[in-house]
Amino acid sequence: MHKTRELERLRAEHAALATLSRFLMEMVAEAAPPRATELAAVRGMLRETLVRHLKCEDWALYPRLRGTGDLDINRLAKGFVDEMGQLAGDFEAYDARWTADSIERRWGCFCAETTIIVDALETRIEREDRDLYPVAERMATIEAERAEWRRARRAV
Repeated sequence: MHKTRELERLRAEHAALATLSRFLMEMVAEAAPPRATELAAVRGMLRETLVRHLKCEDWALYPRLRGTGDLDINRLAKGFVDEMGQLAGDFEAYDARWTADSIERRWGCFCAETTIIVDALETRIEREDRDLYPVAERMATIEAERAEWRRARRAV
């Protein structure tokens, strides 16, 4: 996948995650649980989008940034991994812990834990959008310019 398209996809996934998080937070703002099927649908879409997104970042974006040879970019990527790398595991544990039955029995606890996990997700998205993605976009632009320069040079 072309690097700028990859970054566009990651940004689109951030927007989707923000929308799904908002839907989930609207549900947990209610005094009683919504229909189990509705809650399961939103949680399922959030889970699928988040897992796909985190895998792409953790397996492609972060290693690429850490492999640039630029110490500042390496430190930035490593800092994100160190600070926020546990989000996938935290979300997986949260998702496994809360079955339809346990949500119904302990609605207040589910709401409190959902707020914590969504806040962590929103913090990561905000920081990546502000601090990480602009660096990745600049790096992709530089790489594309270098590749174009090499092609032009070979053509001469």
